[in-house]
Amino acid sequence: MEATIALRLPRDAASVPLIRQILQATLDTLGVEEQIRDDIELMLSEACSNVIRHAGPSDEYTVSAGVHDDLCVIRVVDTGNGFDPRLVSEAPPPGAEHGRGIQIMRALADDIRFTNRAEHGAVVCLEKRLRFTPGAAASPFMGPFMGNDGAAATPGRRPGEAPTRPL
Repeated sequence: MEATIALRLPRDAASVPLIRQILQATLDTLGVEEQIRDDIELMLSEACSNVIRHAGPSDEYTVSAGVHDDLCVIRVVDTGNGFDPRLVSEAPPPGAEHGRGIQIMRALADDIRFTNRAEHGAVVCLEKRLRFTPGAAASPFMGPFMGNDGAAATPGRRPGEAPTRPL
């Protein structure tokens, strides 16, 4: 099963609930377990909030999310000044109201990568393995889209051929 979402958003706090709701609804429709959906929602919120707070002069950012089989890959891309995640403190000072976003993302993601594009912003890539609710709503949708080998049929891919990873 595959699903892809890509949005260019204004660098404004009001954009975070929009992408969060879209991704949450998609994962819910696919039958992803609630705890996994909640983890993904929190990771996404933290990545987007960091762009809004820290990305510098950019007016917008992009979010893409792809689900392929049992993996969700999220990319949050800004065009700000970039940053070095190694310089971010592992633990914010006691009582600090901010500074936990990267630690939260690291705790929840199965894989996380930060890429700086010299003077052209940063890319945060988050990966999370998915678990599905037995008998979930996605079950009826999977049948017609399955290849003979039980793998999701993808345009341009023959049954039995290995799928490519999204994003």
